[in-house]
Amino acid sequence: MKYRRLGNTNLNVSVVGLGTWQFGGEWGVNFTQSEVDQILDKAKEMGINLLDTAECYGDHLSESFIGNYLKRNNREDWIVATKFGHHFKDNFERTRHWRADEVLKQLDDSLKALQTDYIDLYQAHSCTDEEFNNDELWTMLDKQIQAGKIRNLGISLKQNEDDYQTKSALHVNAKAIQVVYNRLDRKPEDQIFPTCQEQNLGVLARVPLASGYLSGKYNPGAIFKENDVRSKHDQAETTKNLKLVKEIEHNEVPEGISMASWALAWCLKHPAVTSVIPGCKNPKQVELNAQAASLDIVSVNHPQHTEK
Repeated sequence: MKYRRLGNTNLNVSVVGLGTWQFGGEWGVNFTQSEVDQILDKAKEMGINLLDTAECYGDHLSESFIGNYLKRNNREDWIVATKFGHHFKDNFERTRHWRADEVLKQLDDSLKALQTDYIDLYQAHSCTDEEFNNDELWTMLDKQIQAGKIRNLGISLKQNEDDYQTKSALHVNAKAIQVVYNRLDRKPEDQIFPTCQEQNLGVLARVPLASGYLSGKYNPGAIFKENDVRSKHDQAETTKNLKLVKEIEHNEVPEGISMASWALAWCLKHPAVTSVIPGCKNPKQVELNAQAASLDIVSVNHPQHTEK
């Protein structure tokens, strides 16, 4: 595994992390604690130390799975990133909650679910610019840093095109940006990444496998089950993307390398990207994802790069 400093934080994160949105049930799978334990055990074995979750992946459900694991394993071995701004409801709907007092409650509920005294990276979750421009909110969060509940603040962007929040990150003491980035969606390269590099902001690339399309497992015309979130995607757009994936696999992926490992390594070669945070359904997928760190296209000349 390789490790990189997350911007100007003191966090050395594995270049391949673990996204845990799937633990909330929206990927069409209802996980048990035992299944989550096996995934996290494999992540640790592979050298992964970064876990990314959120208060609304289920009603603190993903956090609770992680917290149950952390209490039985060394909390200090992990870098835990979670998010704020929403409340999960039935049928995978969410309400938005951005007042300072509401976010403080979310923070305390997350700490309780995660069974920890502190959060390494606490991220504003897909907020609008109006919600972002809230001095009372950021003042409250700074106080929580002083109290030791939060180590670092970050911003998980809702849109790839608008870099207002990225440009304003240092003004609110945010040190990391999370953004959708993959071989099918390169928009962050235009505005987001240059701004992050100018300010030395860490970058977490979410959806690096493009909702699994870049896993190489699906052909154009694939139909997803009703309980799979991908069934809600526009079918014509899905078919177009899967056709493009086949072209990429034929023209860009070296022989003998899995499509998924290559797709993650492709993200990591950009000098702005600190870590990718793919989701997974089982330990085998964790292992395949982790292999991306060893591919030659993951530059050893990346800023803040270390290796173990």
